[in-house]
Amino acid sequence: MEPGHDTRPPADPSRVIASLARDRVNLDLKTVDLCFLAGLYLRADKAALASFEEDALVDLFEQVCDVVDPGAENPRKRATHAIQRLREQRMLARVDGAGLVRAGEYALTRLAAAVVEYFLADEALTRESLTLLTGTLRAQLAEILAAARKAEGDGAWRATVAGPLRVTVADLVSGIERRQRGLDAQQEEVQAEIATLLSADWFSAVDRCQSLLDTTTSTLRELNEILLRDTNHFVALLQEIQTLAISASNADAEATVQRVIEHVDRIAAWGAARQRAWSEYYQYVHRYLRDVVRLDPERALSQRLRDQLAAWPSRPFHLVTARAPSIRLLRPLEARVERPPVERPRADREAAPAWVEPERLVADIEALVERALDEGAATLAAVSARVLPGLPEPVRYAAAGRIADAVARRARVRSERERPWAHVLERIEIEDWAVEGRGAP
Repeated sequence: MEPGHDTRPPADPSRVIASLARDRVNLDLKTVDLCFLAGLYLRADKAALASFEEDALVDLFEQVCDVVDPGAENPRKRATHAIQRLREQRMLARVDGAGLVRAGEYALTRLAAAVVEYFLADEALTRESLTLLTGTLRAQLAEILAAARKAEGDGAWRATVAGPLRVTVADLVSGIERRQRGLDAQQEEVQAEIATLLSADWFSAVDRCQSLLDTTTSTLRELNEILLRDTNHFVALLQEIQTLAISASNADAEATVQRVIEHVDRIAAWGAARQRAWSEYYQYVHRYLRDVVRLDPERALSQRLRDQLAAWPSRPFHLVTARAPSIRLLRPLEARVERPPVERPRADREAAPAWVEPERLVADIEALVERALDEGAATLAAVSARVLPGLPEPVRYAAAGRIADAVARRARVRSERERPWAHVLERIEIEDWAVEGRGAP
């Protein structure tokens, strides 16, 4: 179990900091040291080794030196110094009791394993892993609640409630938080990838950036929904266990449950905070794509701005403005005249209803567009040229938009980035589309 997830009451930060400062704790790991530790970790995992003999350590360090620093002199002497340096920094621990009698055996400490796992492990929170972890945690809490209802005496509470909460439940919560940190690192990589894509491809990277944004947004939304649903259930189970501990006057179990509740609340707060932060980043990138990238697809404006800023010392430019006061006009003094209120003459404004022909403009446009497409019109301008002459002149301008809508709903259309303008009638010109075929767009 990670130290940060211990269910015991937290130590005083001031005392901990003072203790670390007194002991002069520090870490100074070079690249060759990290590679050496990673090699030990992977070899122990592959061969199921609990410890290493000193000769094995020296041989592995020589192999690492051949990769990291091929020209190094006297690698065996460097290996001896590296082993001693790692022991002083609590990365390696000697596990035999022979002392100076013979070569010793060494094992990686928890600190070394944590450092290597940070660089090697690829644990990110996903929907599948979170569902599995929360389901296991829910089942474990239900078992602990059932045991708490039957517990009698301090020994039973310690063995069936406080113990599982400190070990099993804390490990599951630690697994969720560890994967949350992995997802944080993954989001940071996504943001760096978006910045790299925009720097390298600019306008061509818009679709790829949009895909990365949508994928991460969907993942965070799903994870937050699961966390909101399951953390409420976890807290309800834990509060019920805490109520039973209070009734049994078991302070140890009560404090342990409270610590687990705080960890669960922290998990839920992480989900809300990350979704809020990503939403802000999502909106910022969209504004940048809309206001900068799409408005300057060839980077002409950006390049001109860079050139002007680079040439400013030799060719400075300024914006000069002058503030002119408004002209004061003195009106001649006039006596105040009372004007009569404005009145409208009374009249009967109710006109008798009259019979008029029904308006079928929309239906007529739909029918004419359908006929034009059936006759093989290949562009929006061709369709409009056939439809507009059959409509009254006052409605032709407004009907141009309805024609475009009808064509888009009835056929697959395609437009270039720079749409050509085409004359339809003497006084109407539209942006043209190509009609590729009938069917849903």
